[in-house]
Amino acid sequence: MLPLELGEEISHIMDDLRHATFTLESSEEEAGKAVRGLLHQDASATDSVEYEVKALQFAASKLHITSPKTILIEKKSIKKLHDKVSDSDQKKKKILKYLLYLLKKYGNLILQEQSSNDYDQREGAFAFQKCRHNSGFSQSVEVGSRIGSWHREDQIDFSSRATPHEEFKCPISSRLMYDPVVIASGQTFERIYIQKWFDEGNDICPKTKKRLAHLSLTPNMAMKDLISKWSMRHGVTIPDPTIVPEFLHSWEASSTSIASFGSSMNDLHLPMDLSNMSLGSLDTSYNSDSSNTKTADGLNLNSVRTKDEHKCQSYASIHETDLESLSRLADLKWESQCEAIEDIKKHLNNSNEACQFMSSDNFVEPLVRFLKDANDLHDVRAQKAGCQLLLAYVSRSRSGISYLCKEAFSLLATVLGSEATEESLAILEVLSGHQYCRDKIEASGALTSIVKMLDSCNRDFQERVIKILCNFSSNIDICSLIVSLECIPKLVPLLDSTIGGNCVLLLKNLCNTEEGKVSVAETNGCIASIVKLLASDSHEDQENAVAVLLSLCSQRVQYCQLVMDEDVIPALFHISVNGNDMGKASALELLRCLRDVEYDYVDDQACIRSDIDFPSESPNLSEEKKPSKTSRFLGKISMFKPTRKKK
Repeated sequence: MLPLELGEEISHIMDDLRHATFTLESSEEEAGKAVRGLLHQDASATDSVEYEVKALQFAASKLHITSPKTILIEKKSIKKLHDKVSDSDQKKKKILKYLLYLLKKYGNLILQEQSSNDYDQREGAFAFQKCRHNSGFSQSVEVGSRIGSWHREDQIDFSSRATPHEEFKCPISSRLMYDPVVIASGQTFERIYIQKWFDEGNDICPKTKKRLAHLSLTPNMAMKDLISKWSMRHGVTIPDPTIVPEFLHSWEASSTSIASFGSSMNDLHLPMDLSNMSLGSLDTSYNSDSSNTKTADGLNLNSVRTKDEHKCQSYASIHETDLESLSRLADLKWESQCEAIEDIKKHLNNSNEACQFMSSDNFVEPLVRFLKDANDLHDVRAQKAGCQLLLAYVSRSRSGISYLCKEAFSLLATVLGSEATEESLAILEVLSGHQYCRDKIEASGALTSIVKMLDSCNRDFQERVIKILCNFSSNIDICSLIVSLECIPKLVPLLDSTIGGNCVLLLKNLCNTEEGKVSVAETNGCIASIVKLLASDSHEDQENAVAVLLSLCSQRVQYCQLVMDEDVIPALFHISVNGNDMGKASALELLRCLRDVEYDYVDDQACIRSDIDFPSESPNLSEEKKPSKTSRFLGKISMFKPTRKKK
């Protein structure tokens, strides 16, 4: 039953949430205005294409949708929202389709815009700092890393691709300043906008949010001179802000909140008919269209590109072409499928960004189907290529691993033992590092095939298997399964090899179970091989070897005698002095354990002899009382002086 106090707290929280008011940031409101203006524009206008580009770039900049990854996330979000909207609300569905269409058509221009902005900022940063220093005018500035506003596009010829510095733009309007003035906080604004701010009753700085000592305006002639020089150099004409462009007015006149976005869509003028268009077609259409987008004057927007732009463009093109075609892989002939897999593998190896575009529908499921077909056809080359592509994917996309279905894990188990064993083991090694995947691998029955690979003569295979099993052995329930598969006897020959350290780590984890301890103790040569690792140069290997022996000796007295038979004391004493912290502590604990067991054993023998009437002349009596070599060694160490326990 829920405690009364907790119930009251939950009730208060629910009440607070009911009355909570969530406000949008100013950047989100501005983006909403831009999109609303775009939805209400006249589709027949001659400059509709240019208008769409401006609006999308402005909204994307305000919402920080400026990279291939963020564009992909936005597309997926729109698709999910579209699926949630009721079929009865066709108006919303139409809007969402149109927004997805815009992202698809002009997404590359967003990347191009961002790349151009970054390049121009780097080029002009030093020159601006020098001019500002020489002007003698001191003020607080904040150079943003993301510029890209439709206001600027309105003022700048597309062919120039010039980007003004943030300091040249009014913080309120984000437009190049026509008449810059300084207020009491030292910040510079466009006169008309800051005056309007004050006329509305505000007495704080819009940028610093601090109260102003006075509301006077001082012309910033130094800034105006810098802006004028920049404008002349780039051939830019700065319009008088008192003359508001028609499309700017339509944006400003719209609702100031995105919350009202869907409530006044009765006068939509979407520039195309999307009623019969599916989301799938939206996701693959307009490739050629986006690459040849032109303004009303016929100017190709993609005519000027830097190397950085080509780089960003290449990331997007992977998603738009190769990865999208993978979703239709099954429709191709087998030779063409193999070629497509090879092409995508090359793209993935050359681009860390490519994984950001991959999803279950467009990548994982088609690839798994391809691997299944390759396995059925016994096409070794196709198996290897498919596994290599999957390996590159799971190695670079942690989030994408969740896309792997049950069939994928079963398929990997089937591939083990084939010509693609190396690739399959490499994939399983990566996947075994994730708890989600360990459960799937176990459920697929792949562990049996994995353990069998320890019998392989290939040392690389054996090493990968040990690492996979080490990852699995973090789960005590799976440890019991591993032991039941007769894993420990297979490890004994490997303890003396270069991978002995990994083997003893696995044994340490397996000894967390009763079955593991019994198997280690009863497997011929296992304890002897573990004791040899006590002399390893690796402190970590020493620590793990001591941990295995300690777990055995803490379990049963009989196991202590098995350990003592291997003359383990000198090595333990060395580790207790020279090992790492954990190794020292474990070695000392094991020495104490062996000391107590040794003398308890002697006491027990004495009790037995006292109960039996041995003849005084018995020739074996003196030999039985003679201490062992180990006992003599322990007796020389002060901390291990024998002490008889009280009865």
